[in-house]
Amino acid sequence: MEAWTDLYTEIGTILKTKIKEIRWIDLWHEQVSYLTDELPFPVPAIFISFSTNNCIDKGLLIQDCDTQVDIYLYYETFSDTYQGSFNQDSAIEFMRSVTKIHQALHGTTGDNYSSMRRVDMRREESGGAGNLYRISFACIIEDASAKVQYDMQMVNDIEIERTHSTHESTADSSPLYFIP
Repeated sequence: MEAWTDLYTEIGTILKTKIKEIRWIDLWHEQVSYLTDELPFPVPAIFISFSTNNCIDKGLLIQDCDTQVDIYLYYETFSDTYQGSFNQDSAIEFMRSVTKIHQALHGTTGDNYSSMRRVDMRREESGGAGNLYRISFACIIEDASAKVQYDMQMVNDIEIERTHSTHESTADSSPLYFIP
């Protein structure tokens, strides 16, 4: 991974591709706690956040990071979830989406992460504004974003001249090369 945006984009693309009903994907910054202050977003919505639990130096400023990826699913509904309600199916649709998030990410390896596995799932407080669930995954990220980047350049102005050694040797008498 060269930048955290690579990971965010990859996970967002996976979720959007595999869960067609999702209408909004964004980075998490507690949007549902400030619904009247935030830019309105369509639902169901997914928000993604990242945190590292441990980073191990590999050298050359590259690290392997044990990373937690939190997927927040926000689903606004005024339907009833109780058994037998006439609109129970639409009310619990968000639970189907929770399952689809698990199916889309658990056990996968991507271009920017490896060994994704679900480690937690729980309901989060949404201020009564809808259903908010957090599904947490753990994975390993090779973070090469601090690695020094070297420019590759073509060198055309070097000549190599082949000469023979003037000393006598019984050993290998292969030619020596000098770069002026």
